[in-house]
Amino acid sequence: MLHKAYILLIAFLLISCGSSSSNDTAAAAKPAGESTPLVESVPQVVEPRAIVPQFNADSAYNFVARQVAFGPRVPGTVTHRKCGDYLVSKLRSYGAEVVTQDIDLKAYNGDLLKSRNIIARFQPEKMERVMLCAHWDTRPWADSDPNKANHYKPLPGANDGGSGVGVLLEIARQLADVPTTVGVDIILFDAEDYGLHENDVEKYASVTNSWALGSQYWSRHPHEFAYGPKYGILLDIVGAPGSQFRQEGISMHYAPNVVRMVWKHAKDAGYSRFFVDEEGGYITDDHLYVNKTAGIPCIDIINCDPESPNGFGPYHHTMKDDMDWIDKETLKAVGQTVLYVIYSEK
Repeated sequence: MLHKAYILLIAFLLISCGSSSSNDTAAAAKPAGESTPLVESVPQVVEPRAIVPQFNADSAYNFVARQVAFGPRVPGTVTHRKCGDYLVSKLRSYGAEVVTQDIDLKAYNGDLLKSRNIIARFQPEKMERVMLCAHWDTRPWADSDPNKANHYKPLPGANDGGSGVGVLLEIARQLADVPTTVGVDIILFDAEDYGLHENDVEKYASVTNSWALGSQYWSRHPHEFAYGPKYGILLDIVGAPGSQFRQEGISMHYAPNVVRMVWKHAKDAGYSRFFVDEEGGYITDDHLYVNKTAGIPCIDIINCDPESPNGFGPYHHTMKDDMDWIDKETLKAVGQTVLYVIYSEK
């Protein structure tokens, strides 16, 4: 990994009365006998900005690739268990206090999913906290793949699952070296992508809430009593080239101030072309239950494509969701924006 660079913006603006030549010109323009007033230099102190680490996109990319290398992370599989162990170990290596919720969740079709929510707490002694989250499982079926032969094959899940986790692992690495003023909790939800298969729509027409099973459970049973962070930020599908993140509808309904704050930080960080200042559609995702059930204002940073037939990209829920759809520049835009947000907390 590259050495970390830091941005330390501490400026003192000294206002002087100018150079001697400019003073001479001003004096010459005055009527004879009129003296030039003395202007003293008065220093103005600009409040220093927080130390914001530089997000390492190479590191985040490698974290995504590491997850994909395990294979599909479908709950109950060996590859899922091994990847979960890796995520727990990696977060602990960065000094986090890690707890897990090992749970059996029942899918819409009756499948019993051996699932694990992973919660990493940085500076757990701090009362004021911010929550960052993503889902780490992958969809068991590539049911949107153009090739119908793939409709019951598990997909690689590089962007849908891997990208959000990769960004959060890189943020965790930064938190280990540069503590924030507030405590930060990174929560990796499981069983988000086990929702209704496209071929089962008619068979299970009455099924609701088949998605985001891990966050549904966590929202009813948080990892600590009366857990109440200031806000939460969910990252999902945040790695594709040319991504544009619009202000998702559920986020705007429950936490409009958080949305505006995050988009302002994105603009300040120079990523306005990624974070588009316009409202997007409503998306059922983990943040819905964090808002509705847990009562925590939580927004979703997710790449939606209004021009796409499925609302996302051509890789979505297909076998194409591999490392070819992970772009370092997009990871950087999202990761650096989130770093600006959490390191600006006082």
